[in-house]
Amino acid sequence: MLKKIPKILSPELLKVLMEMGHGDEIVLADGNFPAVTCGQRVVRCDGHGIPELLDAILELLPLDVKYSDKPVGLMEVMAGDSYQPVIWQTYNEILARHENPAPQIDYIERFAFYEKAKKAFAVVTTGEGALYANILLKKGVVV
Repeated sequence: MLKKIPKILSPELLKVLMEMGHGDEIVLADGNFPAVTCGQRVVRCDGHGIPELLDAILELLPLDVKYSDKPVGLMEVMAGDSYQPVIWQTYNEILARHENPAPQIDYIERFAFYEKAKKAFAVVTTGEGALYANILLKKGVVV
């Protein structure tokens, strides 16, 4: 145990966050995401939702707000799908708590999101049940 490290972050996830460099990306994937198919490295966080993991990760991980116009990406809703991802509002609130001003968000088409995930440093699997809950974070620098 260490002080000031959110308890939800496993040693494996902490190691991945530490190994990431500036510009590397990490995907927090909902329970339906094909993580093993897409991920170079897969970190399992079964039983946890994305909002609590996102909040904990952003305690430690700087977003690339200086060199990237949109350091956060969300999988956009498929054309013709009427689903409204309520979880996106929760993400906006969490992002605003950790970054001032809140970072711009890139809405990425589903299959383009999968391609970005294949190039990401890691994919974190979660038990998140919300649809279109996948979120991509680009690591910045500590100043």
